[in-house]
Amino acid sequence: MKAAFFLTGDFYRNPAFAREIRKLRKAGHYLGAHSDRHLLYADWAKRDSLLVSKEAFTADLLANYAQMARFGIKKEEALFFLPPYEWYNQTIADWTSDLGLTLINYTPGTLSHADYTFPALGKQYRTSEVILRSILDHEQNAPHGLNGFLLLLHIGTDPARTDKFYHHLDALLTELKLRGYQFVPLEALLR
Repeated sequence: MKAAFFLTGDFYRNPAFAREIRKLRKAGHYLGAHSDRHLLYADWAKRDSLLVSKEAFTADLLANYAQMARFGIKKEEALFFLPPYEWYNQTIADWTSDLGLTLINYTPGTLSHADYTFPALGKQYRTSEVILRSILDHEQNAPHGLNGFLLLLHIGTDPARTDKFYHHLDALLTELKLRGYQFVPLEALLR
């Protein structure tokens, strides 16, 4: 199946990841932008309060695309943008649109996005079993299951997380296929 990888400019810029990025591209996965330096755009407690100017936002995002261009990824073929921390407001969505991009986010309802957590985070930490169960429970209990769902997983996690969720990904995908799901590329889903 084809996945979508939204990577920061810092990730694209890191020579240690260049080989993997080339492999992902060659395999036909979607490679997109996730901000150059993983900026926090809006206050955690007051979401409508911006922490960046339009100029800073634009410069950072265009710097992300400049790093992508080093791998032959043109802006025109990567028009979906996943904001850093998956945290934004209407102004950020408008600025994204002004750049000719479409802001996307994961579908809420599961804990797939918590795969970055590790035990020292206390109550925030979610084991892989808890994450997996949240996805399968949502599939069974939501009126439309996981149809049209965007699950967010992280390509890398803190070394303190030894219970890596990606080790459970094959089992999850196998189970969802048994339940009748088909996986489509991001572009096809959001067209």
